[in-house]
Amino acid sequence: MLDIAFAKPTLPESGALVLPLTEDDLGGSLVAEWDRLLGGHVARGISAAEFKGRKGQSATLYAPGGGLSRLVLVGLGKRDALDATAAEAAGGAAVAALGKESLAAIDARALSNGGGAAMPADIALGAVLRAWRFDRYRTTEKPEDKPRLTGVKVLCEDPAAAKAEWASRRAVAEGVFLTRELVSEPANILNPPEFADRLRKLEKLGVEVEVFGQKDLEKLGFGSMLCVSQGSAQPPRMVVMRWNGSDQKKKDSKPIAFIGKGVTFDTGGISIKPAGGMEDMKWDMAGAGVVSGLMAALAGRKAKVDVVGLVGLVENMPSGTATRPGDVVTSYSGQTIEVINTDAEGRLVLADVLSYCKKRFDPAFMVNLATLTGAIIVALGNEHAGLFSNDDGLAQRIQDAGKAVGELAWRMPLGDAYDRQIRSDIADMKNVGGGRAGGSITAAQFIQRFVDGCPWAHLDIAGVAWSGKDSATVPKGATAWGVRLLDRMVADHHEGRAVAAQPAPEPAEEPAALVTGADSASPATLSEGTPASEPLVPTPDAVTRPAEAAAPVPRAPRRPATRRPRR
Repeated sequence: MLDIAFAKPTLPESGALVLPLTEDDLGGSLVAEWDRLLGGHVARGISAAEFKGRKGQSATLYAPGGGLSRLVLVGLGKRDALDATAAEAAGGAAVAALGKESLAAIDARALSNGGGAAMPADIALGAVLRAWRFDRYRTTEKPEDKPRLTGVKVLCEDPAAAKAEWASRRAVAEGVFLTRELVSEPANILNPPEFADRLRKLEKLGVEVEVFGQKDLEKLGFGSMLCVSQGSAQPPRMVVMRWNGSDQKKKDSKPIAFIGKGVTFDTGGISIKPAGGMEDMKWDMAGAGVVSGLMAALAGRKAKVDVVGLVGLVENMPSGTATRPGDVVTSYSGQTIEVINTDAEGRLVLADVLSYCKKRFDPAFMVNLATLTGAIIVALGNEHAGLFSNDDGLAQRIQDAGKAVGELAWRMPLGDAYDRQIRSDIADMKNVGGGRAGGSITAAQFIQRFVDGCPWAHLDIAGVAWSGKDSATVPKGATAWGVRLLDRMVADHHEGRAVAAQPAPEPAEEPAALVTGADSASPATLSEGTPASEPLVPTPDAVTRPAEAAAPVPRAPRRPATRRPRR
């Protein structure tokens, strides 16, 4: 992470200076101050670069005087539109424009007017988020090609207050980085046992960590989850993480729970994916990565809330022991599942972990995250995650938190018409619907059958877990989408107060489906894991590229039992 410091505004002795400006600041006192210190170069540079301060605009002036190597101007747009997201974007834009500088100062005063000490801390957060880089396996990169920026000093009127604000943001950034690192790792390194071992390190932050191995899961009866891993040489793991940050011990107080899908590599199993793009399936564990990063963030900032995080970790491989399409498995809940497609495996993992979470912890609510379906990319592209929920209040809190941090979620429907599509002729249910239409929705309907009336939300992050290009605060690659959203939701609505037991939620009001799509054969309607669906590229549980046809492929489990996990 970048070394961040806060200081009173002074001319740096060397390095670069970043000057974020609104459209209203041009010609104002802030520009005049720096113009005087730099011998008139600022005003001339602004004019020569035709810099207007528009949002997203930037310009670099080289050797502007005063011993500086460069001056970077960053446009903020209209002053009345400034918020935390704008401040973070300014910090990210500054890092992107600093090139080969090793040290830089950012003048935050244009942002901090009215924003107190928060805005300078937000600028620092944007800078560190954008500067992150996964280069563990780069061994021949030339020194001149490597980023050199090691430290940023944020100039503001109250450095002490900004530093205090920065402490919690730094903890969240550390959580984001943990997620990005896990999601970026290749699958030959990050298999289920290795993933679980890395999560033990959270104990240093005060998180209680339990690791369940193959025999533990068999004894518990995790037939649905184990059917996914049985074709792999890598044994499965379930990790339970607990952060007890509340000082309230009321009998009716309940923890809140987050659950992540952790398929460390997804070949599709017997329902194997096409070769093109299959390398992307190393990040089919992004949901588990987000839950891990969230737990690190909450513990790192000592959040006053009781939280449990559970991740189901498996590898989905084809072999002589793999689950076959048509197999029937028994889940931890006792419900039986006909596995039609072994590439619809993520929901099989979540089924057992959600059931276990509900039975053991009886949480106030559960939120699960998964790179679940390619169909959600067809529906929403790479701009929004799909949000499904049986509780309107929980769904609204998630959406509001997402808007606050720039991680957007779009509410999708649930309903009986979709649920009927996963009825099986020989078991309680099948793991995919009967056609291409509504593949993300039928996947959510499947998961909902295992929440046992608990308020619940499912976030399908297939389109947002990985980015093919840089954005303001997210470099190309693993995004860690969801860490900041869920941390914000906890902070805004659940921290510092007991979460009381609540009645089972009333089903969210949703119009009956006008078209079920059960008999659709149109190639324009895409879904996952059906005989008619031929994925154009591999998909996690039916995911990967925006253009792919979603086709999840599942597997079959072995019978589990019941024992305390190995620590």
